[in-house]
Amino acid sequence: MDVLRPTLININGRIYRRNVVKEQLYQEEEDDEDFSYSGSVTAQCTDEPCDSINVEQTEKGYRCALDVPSVLYKYIIGKKGETKKRLESETRTSINIPKQGVEGQIVISGQQKASVTSAVTRIEVLVESFRRKQPFTHFLSFPLNHPQIQERFLKFKEEVLEQCSEAQGVDGSIFQNPAKLHLTIGTLALLNDMEVTRACDLLQQCQEFIQEITGGKPLPLEVVGIEYMNDDPAMVDVLYAKVQVKDGSDKLQVIADRLVEHFVAAGLMVREWDRVKLHGTIMNTLFRKDPSAEDKGGSGRPNMNHREAFDARSILKRFGTYHFGEFDLNAVHISQRFSTDVSGYYTSSGLITFS
Repeated sequence: MDVLRPTLININGRIYRRNVVKEQLYQEEEDDEDFSYSGSVTAQCTDEPCDSINVEQTEKGYRCALDVPSVLYKYIIGKKGETKKRLESETRTSINIPKQGVEGQIVISGQQKASVTSAVTRIEVLVESFRRKQPFTHFLSFPLNHPQIQERFLKFKEEVLEQCSEAQGVDGSIFQNPAKLHLTIGTLALLNDMEVTRACDLLQQCQEFIQEITGGKPLPLEVVGIEYMNDDPAMVDVLYAKVQVKDGSDKLQVIADRLVEHFVAAGLMVREWDRVKLHGTIMNTLFRKDPSAEDKGGSGRPNMNHREAFDARSILKRFGTYHFGEFDLNAVHISQRFSTDVSGYYTSSGLITFS
């Protein structure tokens, strides 16, 4: 099936097949920041030139400039420059890459337009493959930190610690920061200021369909009940609060799914599930080691390596239908990971309102 249904990579609205090849190892050396892989560049990706690639004619031939975040240069250069040399040799082009850490354009030039187009295609697929390996930097979020919700959450925490502290692994360190209660819609790896600006522009484009769904008004929500996502409530690493629209409609789900569709189509987000899981993390064992930690909210059971577990049976029994409160949701944010603004919520790189 890997051959019949290969991995598809979305690059600026163009779809490429990724050939099935042996997973390549990229090793970083203390004295050398670049990376390499075994096998030919040709084997790494399917060469599918596209007319939408902007190749311009010059006095000496043809050229194309690509905007690539500097953090990804090393994957094009390769260990001791081998990847870049191989690309240039196989496509008969010259590839000019800015110095490491300097944001700029990678310029590909050659005598033949087809050669430049081929090199561009291979570089884009290579970059996109390694972009997916970068940790996420931002995420689309619905804030749940309304004062009433925070107050009821703190009451929940107090009562859980009073009544369930004897349960294995339950203590105050695994509770969410009330000022950062949120729903994660999807995660983004925005690797420079240009990509942050592009994401903000994409979010602005979503305001029209959101206001059509909400009628240009805030969306009344209620946060009621607790759930977990694995098979054994005695071995849980995350507990979630359930969030729903007060009138019972699916408006919140539709907005979340359409936001993901918009960012996936633009190539800034990777789709993980058919539908966004609407839940707000209230307890997470990641917080025990790092109170600032965020999980990949859409992935069900994120970051499972070296995670601890706690016994949630007594919490689910006593607080399974706990009412955290009601509020009017009026914004979606591009939130910056590992950040805090003056309100205690995540620093917002951009937002749009429902009303």
